[in-house]
Order: sequence, then C-alpha cells, then structure tokens
Amino acid sequence: MGDQNNQIEPMLTTSEVARILNVHINTVRRWSNQGSLKSYRIGSRGDRRFRKGDVDAFFTGEAA
Repeated sequence: MGDQNNQIEPMLTTSEVARILNVHINTVRRWSNQGSLKSYRIGSRGDRRFRKGDVDAFFTGEAA
C-alpha cells in the first residue's frame, strides 16, 4: 500500500558493474577514482557501490 516510488534501489558491486560493462574490475575502480563513473562508499571498509541508473548513464554517454 506504500508509494512504489519510495522503494530503495538495489546497489551494484564493483564486480557486477565490471560484468555488465564487460571490463576488468580494475577498470571500474579506475573510472570510479577518476569520477567518470559515480560510486558510493559504504560500510567501514569503504566498499564501492553503484546505482544501476548511474551505470546506464555512463554506458550511454549521458554521465555528467
């Protein structure tokens, strides 16, 4: 009964993004470090997580 638009979108791991984009995991890390691909740091270890929409925008060249 809640508003469907308020659901939290699942985040992708670095390895999932690498698989989606068909690149090495280190390439995803480099793009993240350069700011080319937006990532979010979570947890005490600072693991990277990515929104599917950000990955899609990066892939289509629409990333800011």
